[in-house]
Amino acid sequence: MTRKDQILIDKLADEARKGRISRRSFMNYSVAAGLSTSAATGLWTTQAAAQPSRGGTFRWGIHDGNTSDTHDPGTYVTRTMIFLGHTHRSYMTMINGDGSLGPDIADSWEASADASEWTFELNRNASFHSGRPVTADDVIASFNHHRGEGTTSAAAALLSDVEDIVKDGDHTVRFVLAGGNADLPWLMTDYHFAICPANDDGTIDWQSGDGSGPYKIEDGQFGVRFYLTRHEGWHGEGAYFDAVEMITLNDPNARQTALLTGDVDAVSLIELRTMSLLARDPNITIHNIPSAGAITMPMHCDTAPFDNPDVRNALKLSIDRDDIIEKITFGAATKANDFHHSPAQPYWPDDIPQREYDPDQAKSLLARAGMEGLTVNLSTADSVYAGAVDMAVLYAEHAKAAGININVVREPNDGYYSDVWLVKPFTLVSWGARPTPDVMYTLAYKSDAAWNESRWQNERFNELLIQAKAELDDTRRAEMYREMGMLARDDGGTVIPFFNNFVYANRSNVGTPDQLAASWENDGARAASRWWFTS
Repeated sequence: MTRKDQILIDKLADEARKGRISRRSFMNYSVAAGLSTSAATGLWTTQAAAQPSRGGTFRWGIHDGNTSDTHDPGTYVTRTMIFLGHTHRSYMTMINGDGSLGPDIADSWEASADASEWTFELNRNASFHSGRPVTADDVIASFNHHRGEGTTSAAAALLSDVEDIVKDGDHTVRFVLAGGNADLPWLMTDYHFAICPANDDGTIDWQSGDGSGPYKIEDGQFGVRFYLTRHEGWHGEGAYFDAVEMITLNDPNARQTALLTGDVDAVSLIELRTMSLLARDPNITIHNIPSAGAITMPMHCDTAPFDNPDVRNALKLSIDRDDIIEKITFGAATKANDFHHSPAQPYWPDDIPQREYDPDQAKSLLARAGMEGLTVNLSTADSVYAGAVDMAVLYAEHAKAAGININVVREPNDGYYSDVWLVKPFTLVSWGARPTPDVMYTLAYKSDAAWNESRWQNERFNELLIQAKAELDDTRRAEMYREMGMLARDDGGTVIPFFNNFVYANRSNVGTPDQLAASWENDGARAASRWWFTS
């Protein structure tokens, strides 16, 4: 048997294990590759017939974690915090592998005719790791943690229209809104809205790390590792591993080496430059998932020179997106257009003219602004994205043609999202996918949002944001999002080169579902509960 035939058989076995090939096709291709009928039948039986089974410790290498991370869901920002949240805590709803919305703590939900009131029925079997049941009091306290004048939650803007949260019995909760919000059940998948135990005074106990998710924390330290074991009282499906070890591996070389040597079973991000080489290893499975995640470069619109829209647009015109996608992402991305609305989200306005690389026009804008020979600093770090520093350097090369000097500042990985993002005036940022444009715009563009990373203020944009979330006519709603996209593109303070695919990998003895969620890396950050060992 040739090596080519062996690679084909390994690939067929992998497809059979994942349920992506019929038995007839598997047998035909296997025999053609040199297997006997009996050998092909045996291989089919061991691979295709295998169902998810319990057992083992899943070692998970995460690319973004800091020693300053906490269990407070209002402060979640790094991948470690987000992935840990989806592993040891529960949410009202969840995004399924096929992109649909499914239940978590909430079994069902129903809206009033104008979507200004939503009623959620809670799962009566849900329990915290401490043993107490999850009730309406816990849900109300968990959401109130992100509301009110005293909240420090980054997700406060998402709940600004919530006027009251009412308990109708131990397992029914009503959200009363100031106006309609057709996206509220989707909004509840936001990773900040983890359900935590309520204290007697209506606050939540986030400090202990108690949760109602598939795994409970046994020990751990942020920026280093966490060790968790299965919560036998979990109300959901899956949780096939006996234990999960989450290991912070910010260094890309260390992360990839750990995967290759088998020191970890999966990683959240691989080096794109070595993706094709890694794919040749029969012990490694690579996932390349298009998403609404984005790489952004926000400029503080209240800080010179970015307070001038001509300067902002000059910087947007000075990046060659096609070159970036080819050389940095190796094609694992979708070209963006300087507004944070992805083709993977509903209401995508595909008729907005694409902004192209035009250094001559950029020069003209800088001349009009009196900013010829502009020099700016751009902060980034290795942990932001695979190739983030290289991308910034390549952008700097593009900008030279417009007479712009971009100094690339390589920041420390540890503390990047606490000390650099939202602090320094021009940074490179990785955003995870949000399910709808309303959620994304409310988090990052709304005038009073804690994460308004460009500090952009646009009265018309904010008017449309309020109107669009309450609009139940899809055609009219799409028109509003188109106008918002144009405003962000032409006046906003964010350069968006592309929407990145989520590219991650696991060892070949790790089983995965047929469809992987595109909301975050590693199956929507739920690899611990959805994946399993095949042997």
